[in-house]
Amino acid sequence: MLPTPTKYFLTAASAEGPTKLTAFDNALLAAGVGNTNLLRVSSILPPACQWTEKFSISEGALLPIAYGSIVSEVPGELIAAAVAVGIPDDGRCGVIMEHSGMMSAREAEEHVVMMVKEAFASRGKKLAEVKAAATERRVRHTGCAFASVPLWY
Repeated sequence: MLPTPTKYFLTAASAEGPTKLTAFDNALLAAGVGNTNLLRVSSILPPACQWTEKFSISEGALLPIAYGSIVSEVPGELIAAAVAVGIPDDGRCGVIMEHSGMMSAREAEEHVVMMVKEAFASRGKKLAEVKAAATERRVRHTGCAFASVPLWY
């Protein structure tokens, strides 16, 4: 059985690269999660998870992470990615939402916050707090916008 993560942070960064994959990799590096192996998770924040500014992650670690990303090769295109975490008032599990697209960071952030509110309404839960992070990039050659919620132990 895998342990349940106990801490998380939000990060968002964008970058360029000569290829789609290197643009993505450079955005991961800029976000502080580039030297890990991402284990993409769905959108539930464990009940015991506490927010922290950032935490140290060992190189090569298997990192549970919820994320949204977009890569574009269209010069001049504006791309963005955002994440939001909804924290309930009852101490139980929260919700993580992610979004990316051809839009501004502000638009992407507004969208993920709206999705968190919808997810809480669907669950009949009361929302105590929302944390969000977003980034945007005006593509020069090949750009990537990446936003995530890394989870750790």
